[in-house]
Formats: sequence, structure tokens, C-alpha cells
Amino acid sequence: MSNIAEGFAKRTNKDFAHFLDMARGSTLETQSLLYIARDLDYLEETPFRTQYQLAEETVALIAGLTSYLRNRLGR
Repeated sequence: MSNIAEGFAKRTNKDFAHFLDMARGSTLETQSLLYIARDLDYLEETPFRTQYQLAEETVALIAGLTSYLRNRLGR
């Protein structure tokens, strides 16, 4: 979320797209940490699946916005 907010404050769509790439990476990192939490029994299967699915949806939304911005740049 912080990367998206920081990118939104930038002047160009190119800069914003770059920060969205970082936000996507952070979301994927979160998914990795969810696996670790589950494997260490800090998180049960049902909450793991719920949170993992929310992260999947977030990745898709970020990717869609990034694609939109890059298409506007002619890239």
C-alpha cells in the first residue's frame, strides 16, 4: 500500500508504474510469508487460503493498473 501511495504522488505514469511493480513484488513476498506462517503452524489452513486469495486478487488488480498505465505510455 505504501508503494502505491508513494507512486501515486509521482509526476509521471512511468514512475507510478514502477512503484506498482514494487507493490506487486511486496504482495508476492507476503504470499511467501503466508506459506511460512502456515508451515510453522502460526496460521491455520482456512485463514491461510483466505489471505492468500486476497493477495492473488491484489496482484491481479495491481497488474491491471500497471498494464493500463504502460499502455498509455505506448509501451
